[in-house]
Amino acid sequence: MHRADAIVLGAGAAGLFCAGMAGQRGLKVLLIDHAERVAEKIRISGGGRCNFTNREATPAQFLSANPHFCRSALARYTPADFIDLVKRHGIAFHEKHKGQLFCDDSAEQIIQMLLAECSAGAVERWQPCRVAAVRQVAAGFELDTERGPVSAPQLVIATGGLPVPKIGASDFGLRLARQFGLRIVEPRPALVPLSFDAAAWAPFSALSGLSLAVEIGTGRGKGAGRFVEDLLITHRGLSGPAVLQISSYWQAGEPITVNLLPQHDIEAELRQAKLSSRRHLGNALADWLPQRLAEAWLTRLDLPADRPLPELRDRDLARLAESLARWSLMPTGTEGWKKAEVMAGGVDTRDLDSRNLAARAVPGLHFIGEVVDVTGWLGGYNFQWAWASGAACAQALEKTSISE
Repeated sequence: MHRADAIVLGAGAAGLFCAGMAGQRGLKVLLIDHAERVAEKIRISGGGRCNFTNREATPAQFLSANPHFCRSALARYTPADFIDLVKRHGIAFHEKHKGQLFCDDSAEQIIQMLLAECSAGAVERWQPCRVAAVRQVAAGFELDTERGPVSAPQLVIATGGLPVPKIGASDFGLRLARQFGLRIVEPRPALVPLSFDAAAWAPFSALSGLSLAVEIGTGRGKGAGRFVEDLLITHRGLSGPAVLQISSYWQAGEPITVNLLPQHDIEAELRQAKLSSRRHLGNALADWLPQRLAEAWLTRLDLPADRPLPELRDRDLARLAESLARWSLMPTGTEGWKKAEVMAGGVDTRDLDSRNLAARAVPGLHFIGEVVDVTGWLGGYNFQWAWASGAACAQALEKTSISE
């Protein structure tokens, strides 16, 4: 029987980070992952450059059934802490906007950094290696694996969520949580494009590829979300940062509302243009919107693009302004796990200790990273949760007689 102080299941962002930190604290750590390649989700993130954190990360940018749960871990391992680690490894990076930090070169640098941290902690890594069964025993946990049985008094589940199944995502962590009696907040795709009824979307499908900055919102009260971001029109629906952000808040059967011109009081500007110009409505609207969208929008409202502004009724201009400021759409769904960047929902935080991510009712069992019901906004926040939750867990793991 192979023995360790702690077994970490999942060699993604949270698992690698936790394993390396625990190993450097002197623990004998075994890291197991079923995939052929290590940290594939890091490798494909940020267009291959890995948006590895966000300078502005606070608990306010995270969704959970218990929104206060993430506070402890995020406070104890901050973006500045991870930035310091990146700098120590000599990785050049840049800020795009809104605090989002990317590698100058490649996401592979972050993977190699995490592997180096594991090496510094003498972490043993079995990959690829499938786990057939996990049992709780008097001394902790026993696992049946492809490479034989292993045991440890402490077990960390860092198996991620359900997005991007083609790179090995699975529900293994959720199944383990249920096996040990933990509750699950129903998982759903997040940071994902939204889809719409094909017939209803037909007037907009020809605008595929068009992008513009909008204000987008959905929901009510504490469940409401609102962002000013870039919107991308696709042949099947809406995508781009605006939609990815709002998708985490969207609930089936609820509309989303889009202000296509958030920087303008468009009704006032149309009225002023009517008083001061004889320009055609279509030309005037194209000052604010992309030409193709302006034309399609006027066709949709049955307003004449070639009519001089002074010949238009005030009520028609008001109707146009209202439609631009409050475009209400009813999504039919999302594009699912294949296109989702993260999972919303997961292991119910009511069953975990926020200080160390330990299962309250199962001594020695921890859940970290995406498998937990904590979901960040687009822009490096989910990686910061991986680092922070991994650190909180690693600092709580204990040496045993095995490491002596």
